[in-house]
Amino acid sequence: MQLHYQYHNQEAHTETLVFIHGLFGSLSNLGMLARALQDHYATLQIDLRNHGLSAHSDQHDYDALAQDILDTLNHLNIKKFHMIGHSMGGKVAMRLADLTAERLDKLVVLDITPIASKDYHHDEIFKALMAVEQANITTRQQATEIMQAFVDEPMVIQFLLKSFNKGKWLFNVLSLQSNYANILDWKRQAAWDKPALFLRGERSDYIAKPEHFMAIEQQFPQAQISMIKNAGHWLHGEKPQQVLNEIQTYLAK
Repeated sequence: MQLHYQYHNQEAHTETLVFIHGLFGSLSNLGMLARALQDHYATLQIDLRNHGLSAHSDQHDYDALAQDILDTLNHLNIKKFHMIGHSMGGKVAMRLADLTAERLDKLVVLDITPIASKDYHHDEIFKALMAVEQANITTRQQATEIMQAFVDEPMVIQFLLKSFNKGKWLFNVLSLQSNYANILDWKRQAAWDKPALFLRGERSDYIAKPEHFMAIEQQFPQAQISMIKNAGHWLHGEKPQQVLNEIQTYLAK
């Protein structure tokens, strides 16, 4: 599947940075990082399937998601690339390290591990999204009032509302909910033999347990793991400059 994208500065730079958002996101979510790095790289921001302006599908697993990225890169004739992915997008990026290891040069993973998770973080969010979808409303204020009954984090509500347009969610709520087990899942893959950068939020539990660090070490043995202080799972939104500094240092090596 060819995905919706925004491709900047492809004529000015020979190296391309690909940005992949997380669950319920869109290509704008990593826009601050993309804009900050455009002086030195071509930047490709992508809407994953079932998100943003990309096509909807009943299938949503990491093999399909990674193949979509590869189809889009092939369409744009991008042979070599670097990749930055957050959360679910980080897992897509890691799958690409296995699918097309020879083309992926540098890999940055934001707050996710190559491991199957049993932690259902999004039950209340799905309830909120379905409640909004069934309410036949049109404004973000109305959506906010409905969602507050399920989600008590204003930042999360505002993040979700970025994909609320004319009374509809841009992401495919039904497909994401039915495929949620696939989103949590992970098939262990062969070790990637290039240096990678994993950034974790100090207040996040996505890279926190011994098994998380072990999984990274086994599948990405040359990985550097750095912590962003006073940040949670949305570390690039909470501490953008610290995240950018870590990425720039890694890419410059």
